[in-house]
Amino acid sequence: MWSGEELDLDAYLARIGYEPERDGELGPDLRTLTYLHRAHVGAVPFENLDVALGKPVLLDLKSLQGKLVERSRGGYCYEQNSLFAAVLERIGFAVAARGARNRSRGAVLPPVTHALLVVTIEGEEWLADVGFGWQGPLEPVPLHDGARGQQGGWTFAIGAEDEGIHVLRSLRPQGWTDLYAFAPQTLYPGDFVVMNHYSSSHPQSRFLGQVVAQRPGTEVRRALVRETLSVMRTDGFTEERIVGAAELVATLETEFGIELDDEERAGVERIHPAGV
Repeated sequence: MWSGEELDLDAYLARIGYEPERDGELGPDLRTLTYLHRAHVGAVPFENLDVALGKPVLLDLKSLQGKLVERSRGGYCYEQNSLFAAVLERIGFAVAARGARNRSRGAVLPPVTHALLVVTIEGEEWLADVGFGWQGPLEPVPLHDGARGQQGGWTFAIGAEDEGIHVLRSLRPQGWTDLYAFAPQTLYPGDFVVMNHYSSSHPQSRFLGQVVAQRPGTEVRRALVRETLSVMRTDGFTEERIVGAAELVATLETEFGIELDDEERAGVERIHPAGV
């Protein structure tokens, strides 16, 4: 389903810093899923730079490996979770995809534009999502109503609504915040292609025409949207500053681990807001 047999697993493990001799053998179990999930989000940043630069976003495994594994680049949800699904499939996990409505932006009824994974281990389902950016979980979350878990300094929970809808929530100082809601319908790689087309080309997509780079962390989460760099800590303290054009490339490299070639550097500097 996810072309796991074509994956260069050794290269992927090197990218996320996984060493079997140190970290244990891989197997379709919760320990492996948790370790891979945490290592992936720690190593591979969320970013939209290809979309911002008007380049096609390719979801075939060869392209994903070339961008997210062989280079120090990242991607957004379709790229991240397609690659992660291939990894899990290769190891022997039962993995399926879901489509979600992003509620973190306050829209009353946003379209289904987010992609996530559901992994079944010994009959129990786990939400796995390495592609939701700085607000996303660091580790898998048990997929049943009332599930709640602390990940570093962050707390996530699962709620249930009508029609089998599940909601991923995050605890903030002001209370619980809905991140996204998703139905039990299984999606396939072809569905990701259609959703990716909207997110990478539709005029209303928030990814067009601006740089977005995000990274979750155990204590600190970072997000760069357009010219604003936001840093959020576990106690709810958020700090923001403006990133000027002269420091944009350096910020992408030092804060998010994104290394660009000369053409990409020139491109992101060109679309950076004038006068900043």
